[in-house]
Amino acid sequence: MKIVPITEMLRKAEREGYGVGSFSARNTYLIDAVLRAAEYTASPVIVQISANEFSWFEVTAKEFANRFYQVADNYRVEASLHLDHTKDLSVIKDAIHAGFTSVMIDASQEEFEENIRITREVAEYAHERGVAVEAELGKIGSTDKVETDSDESLYTDPDEAEEFVERTGVDTLAVSIGTAHGVYPVKNPKIDFRRLQDIRSKVSVPLVLHGGSGLPEETVQRAISVPGGGVSKINIATDLERAFLSSLECRCKTNAEIWQMDPVILEKAAGEVQKVVEKKIIHFVRSAGKGCI
Repeated sequence: MKIVPITEMLRKAEREGYGVGSFSARNTYLIDAVLRAAEYTASPVIVQISANEFSWFEVTAKEFANRFYQVADNYRVEASLHLDHTKDLSVIKDAIHAGFTSVMIDASQEEFEENIRITREVAEYAHERGVAVEAELGKIGSTDKVETDSDESLYTDPDEAEEFVERTGVDTLAVSIGTAHGVYPVKNPKIDFRRLQDIRSKVSVPLVLHGGSGLPEETVQRAISVPGGGVSKINIATDLERAFLSSLECRCKTNAEIWQMDPVILEKAAGEVQKVVEKKIIHFVRSAGKGCI
């Protein structure tokens, strides 16, 4: 496996007009399923997990990173290891020291100036250690309450985005343009593409689209294809978990519990996740064939 800096991966995607899927494995077992799908499709890939998932699935940053690097030699694929939504600097530091190649500080619930202060502190710490930083401006809602506590979205202001990136030094920016975390069981999201275009015209860093699960393919393609380079990192989490747990016919299990299950049953469930990742790579972000090594 070739570990590729996330900004390098996303810049290439911007230039060539495709997106890169950032897939939440949520437990150490499913890291292999994501990487197998990426290898099969010859696609670059980002494997991620969030701070909430560390507690929900009872797995540490070190355990997750150790598994990622343990299986690295098994796959011919370009990959990055990313820490998703995190508000606690101590968790970010743990992930950096564990070997995560990029981290996300989410201080979007704070006022603008405080978001800048917190994000800049994280960026300075991470950059000194060669780690890229993603931040969020605006509030991305949630259909399943994965990362946020409400279903309301506060859209990203393009002018604030320009100032935010300049003052914080972040490497990538997650924008709020109408998507939400989850699978949209009720609402049909209306994406503000004009706002995305305005943000793109003012911000030079790669843009991130959260809430990829459940979006129509044409919506994602339009967001990727915004003139000048639209979103290049697309987060996908819930679709993978639903495929995994549906196959197991059970509710959320911890990392330790999953490893104790029948290997035959687990492999079947992992195969379902692999199918979802392959489909997302080929039809959703269209990155197949872009990550050959």
